[in-house]
Amino acid sequence: MKVKFFFLVLFFISVKSFSQSSKVNIPFELTDYNNILLKVILNQKDSLKLMLHTAASDFTLTSTATAKLKSIAFSDSVAGIKSWGGTDQSARLSHNNTLSIKDLNFTNLTITENQFSGQGSDGKIGINIFNNKVLEFDFEKKILIFSDKFPKRIKKYQKLKLTSTDDLLFIEASAKIGQDIYPHKFLIHTGYAGAVLFDDLFTAENKLAEILKITKENTLKDSYGNSIKTQKAILPIFTIGHDTLNDVLVGFFSGSLGRQKMSVIGGDVLKRFNIIIDAKREYIYLKKNSLAFTPFKDV
Repeated sequence: MKVKFFFLVLFFISVKSFSQSSKVNIPFELTDYNNILLKVILNQKDSLKLMLHTAASDFTLTSTATAKLKSIAFSDSVAGIKSWGGTDQSARLSHNNTLSIKDLNFTNLTITENQFSGQGSDGKIGINIFNNKVLEFDFEKKILIFSDKFPKRIKKYQKLKLTSTDDLLFIEASAKIGQDIYPHKFLIHTGYAGAVLFDDLFTAENKLAEILKITKENTLKDSYGNSIKTQKAILPIFTIGHDTLNDVLVGFFSGSLGRQKMSVIGGDVLKRFNIIIDAKREYIYLKKNSLAFTPFKDV
């Protein structure tokens, strides 16, 4: 048994080789839970729906999905996985798999098995599988565009700096809390269905539970079924670059748990922009779309 240690629910794989076209349009499903689902073929045999996860660098399948598959074999395992729930987990591994996403073919993929993924999906895959390519998310047409070049329409987008830590992509945004404005770093996280989730330190230092009106308490589950209680509140103004969103539904953990170390921008914010990410993952380009003024909802 191999022993590895991971932070939160992130596992790392190496994409050995793949064959690509210079530009591919990949249709996706935008679910009621703000997840991006891609139709894929595993090992040229099994049809799956995978959630595209910008805050993960791995390829995972749920145990429910793997029980139905004909083309996968588990020959390895990993232990010591650290998830949101704070306990060590173990998982089965399957090596040397292939994956087809429309006209793209990936080989030598390792699959990690866990319990949960986004609603309606069989598992998830990180955007590292599209390394060194421009990625465009068109949430109006529901198309992911994979390309060597920027589109001409990029001139209509605002350009913002990305920062990268351990393959995670962060952007700066500002929250107006009371009469004060707080710039803060947020993880871009398509796997989080909600709008904004604040980290524990930011929550405690700025007394969010006291200043913001609490609307609801929810329970989040990580990939291994561990539960964490969150509180929901309304943030009057949230600004990304020169774009402002009003009455944003935000979440944070009650008490100083010390588990949520990163603030997160999730699917309910991201879907309101058409998004382009450069091949080096240094800049993100945003343009509000027709979803920008739809009400935020609790998911």
